[in-house]
Amino acid sequence: MNKYLKWTLLVLAVLVIGLWLAFRYMTANTKKMSPEHRVEYKTNDREIKLFFNSPSKRGREIFGALVPFGEVWRTGANEPTTFTTATDLTIAGKVLPAGTYSIWTKPEADKWTVYFNSGEYPWGVSWGGKASREADKDVLEVEVAPMTLEEVQESLVISIEENPLRMRLAWDLTAIEVVLE
Repeated sequence: MNKYLKWTLLVLAVLVIGLWLAFRYMTANTKKMSPEHRVEYKTNDREIKLFFNSPSKRGREIFGALVPFGEVWRTGANEPTTFTTATDLTIAGKVLPAGTYSIWTKPEADKWTVYFNSGEYPWGVSWGGKASREADKDVLEVEVAPMTLEEVQESLVISIEENPLRMRLAWDLTAIEVVLE
């Protein structure tokens, strides 16, 4: 009996190690296709941090196809984009309290809705491919008009820009901006 217990434990240990290595391999390969980016903006009275994974166009049609119109998108690849502010911000006349939020968007041809959500989501999509955002955890939502870029933006870029202070998202031939006061 003791011999069978040792073999069972050995097999279980090999399986656990094998699964852990497979997970690490898959994570590394996923991050190669959509690398992580961190953006930090700091002035005397403002500190904002962004974390996102940047997918590439790679010849695909993006908005209205890969990212369907009218459906919530986790905004980026892999895990959802996070937005951290050290101070309260005003966005479209609404207060976003200091804290960390996941960013979700619902692109449409003529407008986008941007959601700042207090939930934590390890991957951001369900097994069925739908966004796993919980709407009851939305802290703030704002509608913005999309802009058409003159040149293709191959990879998703999210940045913090000044004059006025704003979060800017650009990918393919589309950009949106959320003014932060």
